[in-house]
Amino acid sequence: MFAPSIHLPRRKTRTLEGSPWVRWTLVTVALGFLAVFLVVPLVAVFSFAFQKGWEAYLTAIAEPEARSAILLTLMAAVIAVPLNLVFGLAAAWLLARFRFRGRALLLTLIDLPFSVSPVIAGLIFVLLFGRQGWLGPLLFEHDIHVIFAVPGIVLATVFITLPFVVREVLPVMQTQGSDEEEAALTLGASGWRTFLRITLPKVKWGVLYGVILCNARAMGEFGAVSVVSGHVRGVTTTLPLHAEILYNEYDFAGAFAVASLLTLLALVTLVLKKYVEWRSEAS
Repeated sequence: MFAPSIHLPRRKTRTLEGSPWVRWTLVTVALGFLAVFLVVPLVAVFSFAFQKGWEAYLTAIAEPEARSAILLTLMAAVIAVPLNLVFGLAAAWLLARFRFRGRALLLTLIDLPFSVSPVIAGLIFVLLFGRQGWLGPLLFEHDIHVIFAVPGIVLATVFITLPFVVREVLPVMQTQGSDEEEAALTLGASGWRTFLRITLPKVKWGVLYGVILCNARAMGEFGAVSVVSGHVRGVTTTLPLHAEILYNEYDFAGAFAVASLLTLLALVTLVLKKYVEWRSEAS
């Protein structure tokens, strides 16, 4: 004899995630936050940049000091990005493929620019290469100027952008594994050929992503460059520093015109970043 089974009606449960008011509240809060802290500043930058018209905007960008700032910003990025690309690939390959004493220390040193304030980084270079610094007297004896000159700006930019390529490539290399590289080496391929034909194509999207972030940070760096530049107008002022100088002189239209170039750079960087992410997921 079996006891008859009793089927109780199931009570419908509504999860918190499925509640419409919760969903719409979160969407409203997110959109409101983006509007206040992203959309409104972007609109303000371009509205102030063009408040005196196109002619004033083009004049502010085309003046000699602005052109010098643009060229110096591009120069610092053109030098810093390739150096960090080479270092990032070498360091990521070393950290992903080998286990050695001091590996944790190397990882810590690579992350140092993330944990140190850019202003402190600039002060470090002043203490090293300034007139009263450790290496300053020797450099001045040979008429080599680092601080308050272009080499100091390049050094500060290289230091600040150091971790970006490494930190984007290293996880990709660790995820991909080393089976294909080991097979190629077993079949007689050289280490350089293995890297170019197997390793690099596997991590190309991570490399490109790191280069994009590195370039954006190099062009937008302010703190460390401000300390080592000396703010010599037309000589050691990058785009962010030139925008600050114009703003302090109450030339708001010129300051925001220069700032709009950096804003456009940020938007282009965002588009490239999303494109790289999309291609990486599709491949």
